[in-house]
Amino acid sequence: MANNDKSEPINKRKKANKQSTLKIIRRVLAIVSILLITPIFLDFTGTWQPLFGFMAKIQFLPALLSLNVIVIISLILLTLLFGRLYCSIICPLGIMQDGFGWLGKRAKKNRYTYSKPINILRYTFLAVMVIAIIAGINSMVALLAPYSAYGRIASSILKPVWIWGNNLLASWAEQHQSYAFYNVEYWQHGYGVLVVASVTLVALAILAWRNGRTYCNTICPVGTVLGFFSRFSLFRIVIDKSKCVNCNLCSRNCKSSCIDIANHKVDYSRCVSCFDCLEKCNKGALTFKYVGLKSERTDSDSEKVDGSRRQFLSAAAIIGTTAALSAADKTVDGGLATIEDKKIPKRKTRIAPPGAISLRNLNNHCTACQLCVSACPNGVLRPMTDIENFMQPESSYEIGYCRPECTRCSDVCPTGAIRPIDTADKSSIQIGHAVWVKANCVPLTDGVECGNCARHCPTGAISMVEADNGLKIPAVNTERCIGCGACENLCPARPFSAIYVEGHENHRII
Repeated sequence: MANNDKSEPINKRKKANKQSTLKIIRRVLAIVSILLITPIFLDFTGTWQPLFGFMAKIQFLPALLSLNVIVIISLILLTLLFGRLYCSIICPLGIMQDGFGWLGKRAKKNRYTYSKPINILRYTFLAVMVIAIIAGINSMVALLAPYSAYGRIASSILKPVWIWGNNLLASWAEQHQSYAFYNVEYWQHGYGVLVVASVTLVALAILAWRNGRTYCNTICPVGTVLGFFSRFSLFRIVIDKSKCVNCNLCSRNCKSSCIDIANHKVDYSRCVSCFDCLEKCNKGALTFKYVGLKSERTDSDSEKVDGSRRQFLSAAAIIGTTAALSAADKTVDGGLATIEDKKIPKRKTRIAPPGAISLRNLNNHCTACQLCVSACPNGVLRPMTDIENFMQPESSYEIGYCRPECTRCSDVCPTGAIRPIDTADKSSIQIGHAVWVKANCVPLTDGVECGNCARHCPTGAISMVEADNGLKIPAVNTERCIGCGACENLCPARPFSAIYVEGHENHRII
């Protein structure tokens, strides 16, 4: 008996160390994951994305919209094996919430309590997402998608801070005769996106600080979808009733509020496999182990699962079908003369970036994550402000123009909304055509020579012809124009250019 008494504490310690190791591994993977994906939105050098751009493509909704079957199947298999590990180690919004939750637990220990799942809300938000995809209400899809929400936070809030820090370091380095860093100009792409990102960040921070994973298990459609599969995962957290003393430590440290210690049950649809509970249990009553296809539910629980399974499969079928179908002021003259800012012309058709194929393809696949907007080095892409396509990208040329040698937006898009193209493709894709506005043209309004538009046109689509006053004015060959916006951007007329680009709903090759 003495030997057995001594060996029992040793076994407990070994088991405790094993459970603690699971949590450490999960945390390390989560930290690595968010450190790889965040710089994709912050990088202004174009060096990070080619190496780690795959982190955006393995997110659930981008993979679904791009019909990336390999990624979708891999994420589902991961969930069927280990539960909702995706939410803990891959989804950046989930990892960010864990950070706020950790700060909350530092302020007050044992702060969580078990709560029943609010399935009405969970399936309502999932239904809203499905309806939004079917109806083409892309702004609603963008608001609910967790990857898109994190992308907006990173590009609208973190990136300005990142660039400010870079410029501060560049100024310091310059003072010490070092030019390893350089100043980068930043402009806010859209105040609507900034407001949405700020509200989202504050709301998620408060929810995670107080209640842990409320967003993931109540609002997030991706969490609801993966929650269905996690009910049948082969590895799960199991409660040993014979060892449990009902101390409630596991439940009070469960960020998903899914451990019902009174009935010794775990709601696997909400458990995100964070392993916090394993570390807290000092009796060895909780273990993460292989349970196979066995079910520990009662008959009534099975009926509920069967009902929710039918609801989910109906919603999943609709989602799958839908996815398949839709699948700062500048000066010149030494700072003496101020250049008046340009205003956006009224275009009949908005301009989709090269690689988008058409406005319809862009609308159906874009999650408004702002990755392309953040990656654009020329200040061309910006989020839309209209309700129907709120926060989706469009091209406009007040700050810069779409340079023929740049393919950054097509390189970073994870959903297929902007398809990958090379520089040869880009020079032949017509996204719009230039339109001359006689009333604004400098040779006619000021009586001086110009020709800026013709000199900078990369395709030679603009030629100068003689006007009535003897000066030359532009003539546009719309068959050769690709809509890059060089003419519009470099036109000296203010506030509206004398030549602007009208977008095409469907792109074509010239």
